[in-house]
Amino acid sequence: MSRTLLIVKPDATKRNLIGHIVSRLEKARFKIVEMKMLKLKKSQAREFYAVHQGKHFLDSLVKFMCSGTIVPMALEKENAVKDLRALIGATDPSKADCGTIRFEIARDIEKNSVHASDSDANAKSEISFFFDN
Repeated sequence: MSRTLLIVKPDATKRNLIGHIVSRLEKARFKIVEMKMLKLKKSQAREFYAVHQGKHFLDSLVKFMCSGTIVPMALEKENAVKDLRALIGATDPSKADCGTIRFEIARDIEKNSVHASDSDANAKSEISFFFDN
């Protein structure tokens, strides 16, 4: 079994889509190991997205991620990172495959409803960011 992180972003929590996303995860046989609701502070969002330091969209991303409640989840499944990335779809929902979470519910490239770890190493780091074990 491997683990990965999914975050339900503010655009999805504001539209009451947490349950829809959890249902999709459970149908795809992900086990939710840990989950919580919180509102990020600007410093926390900047730290989490430090990988994007210097990119033109970082300030906007930080502002968006602090604009409402988020729901980070540690998920477990064989091939968790790869399978979750396939389930959520492309970052830009206009390029996401039909049937993916982002195709269904995302608004645009920034308000794309969910974040998912992109590698096993990042999953481990991102899970520990939210769930200090």
